[in-house]
Amino acid sequence: MIKSGFSGAQYFTKGLQLVRLKGIRHFVVLPLLINIVLLLSACIWVFNKLLDWKTQFYNWSWEWVQWILDNFGWLLWPVVFIVIFLSVFYFFAIIANWLAAPFNGLLSEAVERHLAGKDTSQNESFSSVIKDLPRIFGREWAKLKYWLPKALACLILFLIPGVNLVAPVIWVLFSAWMMAVQYIDYPMDNHKVSFHDMLTQLRARRGGPLGFGGTVMLITMVPVANILVMPVAVAGATALWYENYREDL
Repeated sequence: MIKSGFSGAQYFTKGLQLVRLKGIRHFVVLPLLINIVLLLSACIWVFNKLLDWKTQFYNWSWEWVQWILDNFGWLLWPVVFIVIFLSVFYFFAIIANWLAAPFNGLLSEAVERHLAGKDTSQNESFSSVIKDLPRIFGREWAKLKYWLPKALACLILFLIPGVNLVAPVIWVLFSAWMMAVQYIDYPMDNHKVSFHDMLTQLRARRGGPLGFGGTVMLITMVPVANILVMPVAVAGATALWYENYREDL
């Protein structure tokens, strides 16, 4: 049973141990390659755009914008930087997870079989995964529909005076929650747990998923380490599900 966000965060470390095991390693290759390509693309795009955006901000003719930048730029830019990075990396993570979803499902199944003491070579065949593609991508679409309106609402908070002071905190918490939803959904979906029921189970014990999702989010922002995030997060989320939610089936 998860007792705190910290114990939830420990499952990321457990995921790192699991993906190195014989019988699981070969399920990591394709998700890892997809993550490498997209994360490198995200890094290049963000670093190319950040300086342009900063210059545009300083060139704005609005006096109140100039006053804020002159007096609070030292505080504003780190916050803007973090929010932009979280937004861009999460957007690229969505694309990566769509492309890697079938392989992540296989990885999650292999991890579950290992945790259950079964032979990991007896996983679902790739041909059966191909047949399941409509359901798999339908599940990713459900996540996107869940995320999009809430993400837009969070971004609107940045435009409301006063409220925008706490908007970064809300955005970080929401991003951590979505990381948990994204990865814990793989073992849930393997067992045909509906998206609605999956959310209900996670909400009943939020601390662990938030701790896990927050850890995934932070590692995603660390250069080089973020390359390993996807397969490690899938393995860690599967362990979290197996030890805390499996009995809810």
